Parts: sequence; C-alpha cells; structure tokens
Amino acid sequence: MTFIKLALAATLVTVCATAQAADPQLVAKGQYLTRAADCEACHTTPGGKPFTGGLAFQLPFGTLYSPNITPDPATGIGAWSDDEFVSALQKGVGKDGKHYYPAFPYTSYTLMPREDILAIKAYLFSLAPVDQPPKDNDIGFPFNQRWGMALWNPMFAANERFVPDPQQSAEFNRGAYLVQGPGHCGECHSPRTLFQAVDTGKSLAGATIGNWQAYNISSDPRYGVGGWPRDVLTRYLATGEAPGYAMAGGPMSDVVEHSLRFLTPADIQAVAVYLQGAPARAEGITRPKAVVNDGPLAPGDGLGRKVFVDACAGCHRLDGQGNQSPVATLSGLKTLNDPLGTNLIAVLLAGHYPATFGSQQKMPDFAHSYSDKELAAVSTFVLRRFGESDARITPQQVARSRSSALH
Repeated sequence: MTFIKLALAATLVTVCATAQAADPQLVAKGQYLTRAADCEACHTTPGGKPFTGGLAFQLPFGTLYSPNITPDPATGIGAWSDDEFVSALQKGVGKDGKHYYPAFPYTSYTLMPREDILAIKAYLFSLAPVDQPPKDNDIGFPFNQRWGMALWNPMFAANERFVPDPQQSAEFNRGAYLVQGPGHCGECHSPRTLFQAVDTGKSLAGATIGNWQAYNISSDPRYGVGGWPRDVLTRYLATGEAPGYAMAGGPMSDVVEHSLRFLTPADIQAVAVYLQGAPARAEGITRPKAVVNDGPLAPGDGLGRKVFVDACAGCHRLDGQGNQSPVATLSGLKTLNDPLGTNLIAVLLAGHYPATFGSQQKMPDFAHSYSDKELAAVSTFVLRRFGESDARITPQQVARSRSSALH
C-alpha cells in the first residue's frame, strides 16, 4: 500500500509539472523573462544548441563553463524541483545543495519573485531536452572549493526581493526591476571588489570584461548616458545602434541580439528612464565631440592611414560620417575616445556579425588579414583622427587582446 501511495504521489507531481509547463500563458511569460534575463547568451556556445551550456567564462581565478539548462534529466535541469530552481536563482544554491559562483548572476536574480522564476522554469521545461554533459571547470585551489561560497554569500549576496521605491514612478520602478534583477546590467557594467562582489558604490560606472570594456551607463551626463536624448537611448537598447553616440559590439551586441530586442517598447522605455535617473558616476570615458573631421591627415601616420584607406574608408569614410549608412558613423563614438583602444582593438579582431539587424551592422574581422603592427597603426590613426586623446596603440596591446580573445 505504501508503494502504491508513493507511486500515485509521484504521478501527481509529474502531472502537475507537465500541466504547469503546458500552460501557454505561463510559458509565454517565462519566455519573455528568459529573454530579459539573457539566459541564452550565457548558456549557448557559438554554433551550439540553445541552452545546452559549455560557454567559457575567463575569471581571475580560472575558467568556468556554463551548464546545460535544457530539461534533460541526466545532464540538464529536468530533475530539478521548483524549490531547487528558485533557490539557485535567489540564493546561488542549486540541486543537492551545490553552490554556484557569482559568474552566474544570482546576486541580481535574487531580486526576482518566485512566480517570475517559476515562469522561467516553465519555459525551459517546455523545450526539448538535450543530452549535453557539462564541461569541467578549470579552477585552481582554493577557489575550486565551492563550500567557500557559503561564507561569501552572507557577506555579498543579499537574498532579497525587489521593493519598488514609493518616491518614484511606476515606469521608473519597472526599469529598476529589469536593470537590477533579470537584466543584471550591473554585473557587467559595474567594477568588482577584491572579493569579486559588485562594487555597489560604483554601480553602472563601467568595468572591464575580458578584452572588452563595458562602459559607464549611469545617469552622469558626461561619462554615462544622462546626456543622451531619450529616443537615442531607447533606439540603442532595442537595436544596438545610435549613430554619433554608440554602436553595440562584443558582449553588448550579444545582449541586444538575445535579450533587449525582445523587450516591449514600454519596457525599453522604462529601462531608459531608470538609467537616466540612477545615481550618476563621474568616471570612465567620455564621448568625443560628434563633428565632421574633414581636416588634413596627420603626418607620420603612413601605415595606419594606408590600412584605414584600404580596409575601412569604404564604409566609414575619411571624415568618419559613414558611407551609404549612418550606422557606420565613427564621429562621436565613446569607443574612439578610449586612449587604450580596448573595444576598438577587440572589434577589429573579432568583427561584428549580428544575425538579426542586417548587413548594415556587419563588420568583417581583421584578425587574420592584418598583423599586430598593422592593427596597432590603424587603431592609433583612428583614435587620433576621431577621438580627443593623444593615443598610441602598440603591437603588444593588440597581441594581448588577441590572446585574451582566444582563451
């Protein structure tokens, strides 16, 4: 009799779980929130099946690989209960008490209420399971001791849900929830402390992510986005392009591709409202003046000028105004005012291949076409012609970025 009762209970649980996953409204809500949380970008390798994991994250203490989050019971999350899934997102502690590292942004997801998290689970469980065993992390001692996160969490992970600010509008609070919670924007756009916790005193002030720079997106009018026209900012968030202000590349391009472009216009507007009302952080890189640079070419830039004329001027023109499409406009871009040329070098090496927005945003990569010396020369030429710093990029800087992109 006991066996029969247990079997019936197990059957009931399975039926309930299936009914939950089959609820079209819940699944649709979960799909929207999964996109808002940018889950696919981190849990999918280039050319791999969505949500099967394996993407490498280079951290100061080693390499982490994202796990399979399809509903496969053996290699994914198919055997996870609701409580285990909620615990993973709110506490960083998943099935069987396994602690996660904060590369998984549970320190932001913790702001999400249980019902939103379970909607994400319902969507993921509606997908086809994929048998894809997780890759082993490459982390040295003592950082490979996950139990240490039990000490880290009480100090740096709040385990608190989002509470609207009664002094702000509903639109501002919606934006705050999306940015701070599922969108986890501060995880990339905020510097981290010695203990790899987000520095809350410098939230949205910008940070380095691998060989890319995540810029200041606080409300500061010079260093952040406080001075952007609202329609320009919303266009950038939805499409990754804002000629004369910014063009999304690298990790930010992935965010637009997999997440932001799916948000409703109202939610995009709410995000913009919040970013332009969040605390201002006066640090980082400023935008250069967006002017037509039709002056004479600087002497001594022979190699850089030659590479630019041969490989770049066809799209960007020598005056930086963009040929055929304003998307190719160079003047006014913060990327060209960084004296280290971090994102400029990275995009020259990696190119820009968005799958969604058409050929006008595509840029070929030059990693195999030009040497470190040639890419350093053209970077110096571009930074000096369209930026406001006396930048000089060395072949060693290009080599370091190239090496970082390969690992």
